Amino acid sequence: MKKKIMAIALIGAMIFGLAACGSSGDQGAAAGSAGAENAESAASDMAAIQEKGVLVVGVTDFEPMDYKDADGNWIGFDADLAKAFADSLGVDVEFQEIDWDNKILELDGGSVDCIWNGMTLTEEVTSSMSCTNPYLNNQQIVVVKADVADQYQDEASLADLSFAVESGSAGAAVAAEKGLNYTEVSNQANALMEIAAGSADAAIIDSLMAAAMVGEGTSYEDLTTTVGLTDEEYGVGFRQGSDLTDAANQFFADAYADGTIPALAETYKVQGALVAQ
Repeated sequence: MKKKIMAIALIGAMIFGLAACGSSGDQGAAAGSAGAENAESAASDMAAIQEKGVLVVGVTDFEPMDYKDADGNWIGFDADLAKAFADSLGVDVEFQEIDWDNKILELDGGSVDCIWNGMTLTEEVTSSMSCTNPYLNNQQIVVVKADVADQYQDEASLADLSFAVESGSAGAAVAAEKGLNYTEVSNQANALMEIAAGSADAAIIDSLMAAAMVGEGTSYEDLTTTVGLTDEEYGVGFRQGSDLTDAANQFFADAYADGTIPALAETYKVQGALVAQ
């Protein structure tokens, strides 16, 4: 009887062991499969974009880079390039207006696939995103009312001015760095509105935007530019490790060589800022 009980116990232990091994093996296989799928997904943003059929581009209202025409369609040097890049991938493009201060969160969270909006290649940007080669040169420049511009022709003269700057922008960074008195607003267009309304003495914005929006024949004829504060470069940002970065760099090289980029630069009056690809 004792031998019989021991035999039954031995058989039970063997069955339990086999079941446990099978369960562990199944779980290991499942984990390995999930890990492989996640790695594959992370490795190819391009495949994911082509599968869903649309490239979602994070932008702000920033003439001449990204802005809306009279019919509400996004146009501009960057917008038109983004459309052409999406076409080269065989997908549609969708523009999503974002809070510029949250651009890294928007990208990492997956609500947009790239940031293509006259983005200055700051240390914060290049350490948080996979960025393309520079394609335009830029400068942070001071804008004031034209009738007082002669009083503000060097950095020392700016100390007593109140500035409006876009939150999270290179303009905000340089204002902080130089110890200027500034208020942050949602975008660069609003920074110009603050001067026009008299709630700010000056703004610090991108020189390319200033060329399109300030001075004779523009929306702000009574404003002008004075002091240049920085020299910068623009790039496009994708998620870290994205294979879309190399694809965009190749696109830039091809679009420069075939005349697409120079033609758009002429249309949107940014010829002098082009970086040869």
